[in-house]
Amino acid sequence: MTTPPVRSGLQLRSTIRSTGDLDLSLVDTPFDAPTSDEVVIRVEATPINPSDQGLLFGAADLSTLAASSASTGPGVTAKVPERSMRAMAGRMDQSMPVGNEGAGTVVEAGDSPEAQALLGKVVAVMGGAMYSQYRVVKARQCLVLAKGTTAAQAASCFVNPLTALGMTETMRREGHTALVHTAAASNLGQMLNRICIKDGIGLVSIVRSAEQEAVLRSQGAAHVCNSASETFAEDLTEALVKTGATIAFDATGGGTLASTILSCMEAALNRTAKEYSRYGTTIHKQVYLYGNLDTRPTEIYRNVGMYWSVGGWLLTPFLQKIGSAASQALRQRVADELTTTFASHYSQEISMAQALQVEMIKTYSAKSTGTKYLINPSK
Repeated sequence: MTTPPVRSGLQLRSTIRSTGDLDLSLVDTPFDAPTSDEVVIRVEATPINPSDQGLLFGAADLSTLAASSASTGPGVTAKVPERSMRAMAGRMDQSMPVGNEGAGTVVEAGDSPEAQALLGKVVAVMGGAMYSQYRVVKARQCLVLAKGTTAAQAASCFVNPLTALGMTETMRREGHTALVHTAAASNLGQMLNRICIKDGIGLVSIVRSAEQEAVLRSQGAAHVCNSASETFAEDLTEALVKTGATIAFDATGGGTLASTILSCMEAALNRTAKEYSRYGTTIHKQVYLYGNLDTRPTEIYRNVGMYWSVGGWLLTPFLQKIGSAASQALRQRVADELTTTFASHYSQEISMAQALQVEMIKTYSAKSTGTKYLINPSK
């Protein structure tokens, strides 16, 4: 007798209520049979990225975390400060699925040749709602992987690899020749270091400790600057002189780090300036903020000349801007170098229920270098 196909599965959902409460819970969620060009993926690995945490927790104060429970398993509540509720208006009282990317096995497929070709294969996808036991997506969204690739190896195929490649591609398209990256000992930062070594791109990596500096230097990084050092500004300027970097990607966001980078870029450019100008050097200096590790306002001191910019950078708009052909070329490179340049490492694999334990949340929400977590919804 044929076993009937599965038509529901648990999904991790986040709701911010108009009462000012965050509710995280597992919800039994039904799904339809795949259409002709769709597949059903049994999700076996999905990372907890900072971007996932933004949707997962919203503006909640995580010091107010408290355990709750439901028939489907554990849950969590927390309070959203009143001053932050206005920023949450767009998602108020909506139960939102979480998880940007992940990988798993195709267990059911529509009748199109494209979908049928994926049946039984491990695939990766960036389709949202990946903190789910099952996910229905279009066959064309799936990244087909080399034989023998595990779901854990493929789980982080998109956000970090394409962000790192997007940084070097942005650098080239905007006429720069080298770049600066902050929070550089992260999983993404280590990927970017490997890309730059492989492609011969000058990279200045900014870290926050001697231990993080040692990690990157052990991986071949040539220019690593520790922001905790008393000589940080001098060290950064020297690295900028050597590399000629005039574009930076800052995961910190708040505080004065972006200003320091611009100031040091200006100082480095002045080393080779042929004449003085009260308006500063005429080579454009760019800092893109792509993260928000520091939630304070971004402060810029006006010792950076007049030819500079600070702006935001997001992966999805960038991919849309460069078009499908260029985006697919970046995805193919990730697939080709998945276990080398774009290898990800995780400190722990947990279930969705474990992801809703208060102490576990306190650990992975700290976003500490070397503590990247992987959820296995099938666990």
